[in-house]
Amino acid sequence: MRRVVFNQKGGVGKSTIACNLAAIGAARGRRTLLIDLDPQANASRYLLGPALDEQKKTLAHFFDDILGYKLFPETLAAYLVPTPFPNLVVLPSDPRLEDLQLKLESRYKMYKLRESLDGLKDFDDVFIDTPPALNFFTRSALIATDTCLIPFDCDDFSRRALYTLIDSVREIQGDHNRALRVEGIVVNHYQARANLPSRLIDELRAEGLPILDAFLSASIKIRESHHQALPMIHLDPKHKLTAEFSALYELLNR
Repeated sequence: MRRVVFNQKGGVGKSTIACNLAAIGAARGRRTLLIDLDPQANASRYLLGPALDEQKKTLAHFFDDILGYKLFPETLAAYLVPTPFPNLVVLPSDPRLEDLQLKLESRYKMYKLRESLDGLKDFDDVFIDTPPALNFFTRSALIATDTCLIPFDCDDFSRRALYTLIDSVREIQGDHNRALRVEGIVVNHYQARANLPSRLIDELRAEGLPILDAFLSASIKIRESHHQALPMIHLDPKHKLTAEFSALYELLNR
């Protein structure tokens, strides 16, 4: 199964959700790959920590090869990096992706990620983290995936962005990937005692939007998780947020 975590709005938890779901699947014995398409490389840093700075092969090198800068390009498997966590590997990002974007777009390389993943048979699950923009890398991810998860952080700005985002996914579905479907909207930074989140969720459900029933609470613990480069399942298996990530994973895989 391939899943893209996507929202054109920044700060909604894309990298955190992608990495924690990937870590839970890997901890349950699933061979799992996390692809980081965001030049900020937050997901790569989360899973690799300081080891990210030592990497000689990144996603930027992979796309360099696609552009023909290497005489004998290697397969996608050559760029995968083991994480400290069993069953979990990452295709790390690189700030140089920003510079490659226009070249890749002008040469219409949006299908190359899907073609490369089609040749990669070693994984049960693939999670793809994306930049907060509808650009070449996001389109490549949506073309390559089976489903799309949309983080939503319960404010009016996020709600307004949601409609544009779903239209963008439908456009990719119509033009490039007929099998693509929105798997659901993930409510993140949820505050059960606040009135606004509950009201927004009820209104979105009334509009027929696919709000998933597993909510992710706001928690300072996630900052510690980022700082230590330890997904919640490894930092604190008994924490409430860990249980919520596990419930979301189970909901998606039932």
